[in-house]
Order: sequence, then C-alpha cells, then structure tokens
Amino acid sequence: MFDILYHDQYLVAINKPSGWLVHRSWLDRHEKVVVMQTLRDQIGQHVFPVHRLDRPTSGVLLFALSAEIANLLAQQFASRQPQKTYHAIVRGFITQSGHIDYPLVEELDKIADKFADKNRPAQSAITDYAPISTIELPIAVGKHSTARYSFIELKPHTGRKHQLRRHMKHIFHPILGDSKHGDLHQNRAFSQYFDIKRLMLHASELAFEHPISQARLVIQAPLDTQWLDILSQFNPHTTTAS
Repeated sequence: MFDILYHDQYLVAINKPSGWLVHRSWLDRHEKVVVMQTLRDQIGQHVFPVHRLDRPTSGVLLFALSAEIANLLAQQFASRQPQKTYHAIVRGFITQSGHIDYPLVEELDKIADKFADKNRPAQSAITDYAPISTIELPIAVGKHSTARYSFIELKPHTGRKHQLRRHMKHIFHPILGDSKHGDLHQNRAFSQYFDIKRLMLHASELAFEHPISQARLVIQAPLDTQWLDILSQFNPHTTTAS
C-alpha cells in the first residue's frame, strides 16, 4: 500500500518508495509490479502519469485520474510552472548556497531513443542548492582517512533527464548511491557504513496549480525511516547558506 499524500476526484499523489518503476518499461521487462498498476488496484481507478521520477528516486509522484486532467497538468509541467523541491546526501562538505546554470546534452536510451537525433545541442538546465547539515565519518576512501557528506536541498528550475544527478556531479559533489553519475568508491563506503543500498535523492515537495479549482497545492512527502536513521547521525545546522 502506498502512502497517499493527496486524493480528490481529479488527482492522486503518493510518496513513491525508492526502487519502484512508475510503469512497465523495457528497462526491466521482467518487472511486473509497478506503481501505476499497484496504485490503480489500491484506489480502484485508472491513473495517468503527468511527470516522472527515476526508479531509484523516492518522493512526491502525481497522477491524474482522467486523460483530460493529465493533459491539463502536462501543459503546466511543459511550461515549468510547478515548483519542485528535493533533498539529497552528497559527497563532500557544501557550506554555501549555490546556483548551477550548466546546459545538458540529452541522455538517450539505447532502445527507447534508438532513432532519436543524437546531435541535438545541449539544453538549458538550472538548479539551485542550499546546505542543511554535514557529517564526517571515520572511514577511509581512497587517499582520505575520513569521508565527508552533506545533506542539502535542491530546487530544479528545468526538467532535464537526471538533471540533479548530473549537476551535482558537475560541481564535484555527486549524490550518494548514484551508480551512473556518482563516485563508486564513496557509494560503496556509504552503503557499507549505513547498511543501505539506494540513491539518496528524495522529491520532498511539489507545488502547482490545481487544474480545475486553480487553487495552489503544495504536496509534501516525508522522508522514510532509512533517511531519518541516517540523518540522526548528521551534525546540526553547521553550514551557512548565502
């Protein structure tokens, strides 16, 4: 059973657990338990996706309850009206807020994008980030005798594929648990120390206009117990945002 964060006659939002595919995909042809089917069975109604979360990312995931509502919401997302807030744990100490304006070349899937234009120019991609807390662990990684990590807030202003993961790698603070864009040595050390295997990226909040009432909706997804257990070991607010 999913944790339902919001539900009315037009919309439903859940707190998606890490590791779940939103719908059946060539990425894992053998995976038959997916969010759309499970949520449909839970609420007894068909659901229509309006945005995406990567399989390893947890947090707010919104669905429409009709194709018409899905189309209205898709227009909002296409014009970047919804505001998204994420939280992540990254390698290294981040002590100040920052702004990343770094265009990204579209990442193409080998099968799904087989016939796509592979020479498209990089697209605008913008992310703001702010520090929350830090931790230094007595574990050796590479030439360092300790490992440093930061808990941060991320606000993407564009919606490129893997944008947050790629932007944090760009500034040399990759997200922990990211097998594609992260630091494999740090991933292994973090995983072993906390006995956890997942991407440390969570979609905490989604703010948008209700497609029928036009009321401003702010849907928040709480961190799960694995996150809270890890963060309980982090230092209190020792960083300074600017």
